[in-house]
Amino acid sequence: MTAAARVLRLLGARGETLAVAESLTGGLVAADLTSVPGASRSFRGSVTAYATSLKRDVLGVDESLLAERGAVDPEVALRMAVGVRRVLDADWGVSTTGVAGPEPQDGQPVGTVYVAVAGPSGVEKVTALRLNGERADIRSESVRSALELLAGELGENARAQDTEQNGGN
Repeated sequence: MTAAARVLRLLGARGETLAVAESLTGGLVAADLTSVPGASRSFRGSVTAYATSLKRDVLGVDESLLAERGAVDPEVALRMAVGVRRVLDADWGVSTTGVAGPEPQDGQPVGTVYVAVAGPSGVEKVTALRLNGERADIRSESVRSALELLAGELGENARAQDTEQNGGN
């Protein structure tokens, strides 16, 4: 089962929804999700915020944060996930931002990527990646990593909820 199929299965079982904010992946996360039959039950949509101004104007990433750190930053990734969750009215938000190459960006080397997830009950998590390979490889691995991060959070939340409902252990 692909990461996208696993995420959609977990979301469906929980009756929850997902929105995606993408920069370096340029819509590949959304494409991966929508390739799964029945994705519309849980996938709300995506924002491809390739331009820094869209991260600010559409997703609500703080202008001073972007000016100080640039778009390739863990906090920017997290704010993108929070923002897309809000803008598209979803239970979960996932984001990707980074440098796929061929040139460095914002003082960050090629292969520097941040993926983030924001969800119910204040869940906020960012993973820093240092990827090697060609542009397509970096983008593909970024998609996989973003979906795996969310799958992990959905799985951990499900286990925690089950433990609470069943009195521990």
